[in-house]
Amino acid sequence: MEDKGKAFRRLHEEPGAFIIPNPWDVGTARILAAIGFPALATTSAGMAFSLGVPEGSVSREDTMNHCRTIVAATPLPVSADLEKGFGDSPESAAETIQAAANIGLAGCSLEDHTGRRDHPIYDFTLAVERIAAAAEARRALPHDFVLTARCENFLWGRPDLDETIERLQAFQDAGADVLYAPGLHDLGTIRAVCEAVTKPVNVVMGMPGTTFGIAELAHAGVKRISVGSALARLAFGAFANAAREMRTTGTFRFSEQAMGFTELEGFFTGATKA
Repeated sequence: MEDKGKAFRRLHEEPGAFIIPNPWDVGTARILAAIGFPALATTSAGMAFSLGVPEGSVSREDTMNHCRTIVAATPLPVSADLEKGFGDSPESAAETIQAAANIGLAGCSLEDHTGRRDHPIYDFTLAVERIAAAAEARRALPHDFVLTARCENFLWGRPDLDETIERLQAFQDAGADVLYAPGLHDLGTIRAVCEAVTKPVNVVMGMPGTTFGIAELAHAGVKRISVGSALARLAFGAFANAAREMRTTGTFRFSEQAMGFTELEGFFTGATKA
């Protein structure tokens, strides 16, 4: 447990940027580990899709059980996407950190998205208080744990860069270890965010719009690159397209792109590598 937390923090302290991909079940976690990624992150959307429900509708119990299976799937550090946590108050944010650490996670992210469409972003003061409480809970843990604070403005119709930076700076001052504003779509904006803070910045690639490579993002100041639900959406998209082909044309050309048994099972036996 302690080793995973320390190892995860070291990744944020080493030169350059690193990719932290997002599996959605045990099999995908083991494939990513076999390919050689140094850490994993859960995806709340990918988890929900694997359960056949919309994002944001998975219970606390099911979320924690899912995270527990991803942690146990490989020796790698795992950071969990825990959305807003298990409540709205600072106290609930602190409890979320304690619960996450207790199941073996090396870190987690907390959002300032309320889960409500009529009022999608927590008021500034409450958002900062939540991160401060989470950071205090993290400091009380007997082992290392990396807290990521997310500002969701750009995903919820508030593409205000100045306010986003203000929130990230406040989260940094409140004790967050990593800062994250999903939905930044150009390198200039990403660079501005990275230059405005002193803590490591996570960006997400694979969302609709332009994507950038690891070298470009590192040059802009990014430390950590996740892909959110992109891998899950890719897999579900391929599955749905194959199903449509069978239903509409009665053909099975999709199978030409399917991975062979030997290669696939090799990921789970150690025979298949990157």
